[in-house]
Amino acid sequence: MIPKHSEHRAKSHHTHVAASALSRTQASKRRSSRMQLNASVGLSGEDKLKISFTMPAKATSLNRHGAAVQLSRDLPVGTVVTLKNQRGQQVSARIVSVIAAVQGVSTYGIEFVDQGEDARQFWGIHFPSNA
Repeated sequence: MIPKHSEHRAKSHHTHVAASALSRTQASKRRSSRMQLNASVGLSGEDKLKISFTMPAKATSLNRHGAAVQLSRDLPVGTVVTLKNQRGQQVSARIVSVIAAVQGVSTYGIEFVDQGEDARQFWGIHFPSNA
């Protein structure tokens, strides 16, 4: 049986509403608030071809546990890299997602491997409580 136009439309609308609700639910479960700030960092590690690199990168959407980083390297999810901030402090971070890839620049979601004091102080800013 072929659904009538109005039935298809209602189902499509329901799917969109459910997806929006899911996005809100995921955002409310974040461990810390994101700050839409940019930070220049150095990033080093091994790319997908196992070639070592050290290069500048741009960190965005900073949070207490990580950020999004943009750079022109192909990195697999799960890779551990080293971030170095403007003050010379270094922390290890894991690539947890590929957010986007546009014109040779990839944006990766990263989380700090160690959530200790070095990671909490890495961005040099205070994050509001997520409560």
